[in-house]
Amino acid sequence: MRFSRRDLLIFLGSAFGLGLAVIFRRIFQPSKTINLEKTNSQLPENPIIYPSEIPIPLTPAPPGIFAPKRGDIRLVIISDLNSRYGSTTYQSQVEKTIPLISEWQPDLVLCAGDMVAGQKLSLTEENIQAMWNSFDRYIAKPLRQTKQPFAITIGNHDASGYIKSGKFIFAKERRLAKNYWSKHQKDLNLEIFEGDGFPFYYSFLHKEIFYLIWDASTFQIPTQQLKWVEKSLGSSQAQTAKMRIVMGHLPLYAVAVGRNKFGDVLTEAEELQTILEKYNVHLYISGHHHAYFPGYKGNLKLLHTGALGSGPRVLLNSNLPPINTLTVVDINLEQSKSFYTTYDMKSLTVINPQELPEKITGFNSSVWRELS
Repeated sequence: MRFSRRDLLIFLGSAFGLGLAVIFRRIFQPSKTINLEKTNSQLPENPIIYPSEIPIPLTPAPPGIFAPKRGDIRLVIISDLNSRYGSTTYQSQVEKTIPLISEWQPDLVLCAGDMVAGQKLSLTEENIQAMWNSFDRYIAKPLRQTKQPFAITIGNHDASGYIKSGKFIFAKERRLAKNYWSKHQKDLNLEIFEGDGFPFYYSFLHKEIFYLIWDASTFQIPTQQLKWVEKSLGSSQAQTAKMRIVMGHLPLYAVAVGRNKFGDVLTEAEELQTILEKYNVHLYISGHHHAYFPGYKGNLKLLHTGALGSGPRVLLNSNLPPINTLTVVDINLEQSKSFYTTYDMKSLTVINPQELPEKITGFNSSVWRELS
């Protein structure tokens, strides 16, 4: 075959151009892309990577919102997720929040109660079961799929512990709540070592912090349970832990408009606080008042979580509008300190604690604001 001078020049030009393209590609191709291709070639097809297997950045958070510096331990705390009585749906900010939780890379997620919308005697077993099925679909299952450690306390709308004439008024709701959580206890990814009263009261140790959950679904904690509380907090597991945290639905002291009354806080609050301080409890986490307030009284930190679901409330001594919240708690174990970052989950902005009242005075005592 013969080439004309024109054909030869075209062939040589094409070969030279191709060579330059290859050279330029090798010189200017980002090294990150090359490394990624090598890494991907060693991975199985469509690998499942859980949050616990991903290196934790110093400031993890969902894209586009403020990212606090991570502590030794990180908690994400939600509360009061429910809607109207008997509801099997959740408001949009609840559904939007749950998939975001893993972006904060928490060591543990805590829910301070009111996961469903019970506490109504006219609700049938089918109604109550439907609510727990909905909770499982929208809240528990997404957390379960990521193997996220998750702890809960029972709220008054989940399974109220109110007793009249020696009997539980909402015995049906308590039985069905116990059935649901007994079925899913292993899904919480916790090592519960005092679980005879689960899900109403129990304790566990997680990453050097001892957690005690008591049944504050009504205004009074039974005497027998308080004996268990003292025994548990005084145990070697609790006292050798680097920190102790207690969680229950009702708070010790009133902080919200509409909840500043008997029945909406725990009775004998100061006596209960004395017990917690006796065993050097760092923090008591509560819900129910639907208003975020990072408080303290004496030597006890008091985190009043806001409502993520319907019906956020206004704080006492405040003109601030009600907001739906989620709180990230970063803990420094060596210094025994904890720091809060709380988000308005409708605007995805951070709440400035200095805008909150310096002190809230309710009918049963005063609580001071903590700036962290």
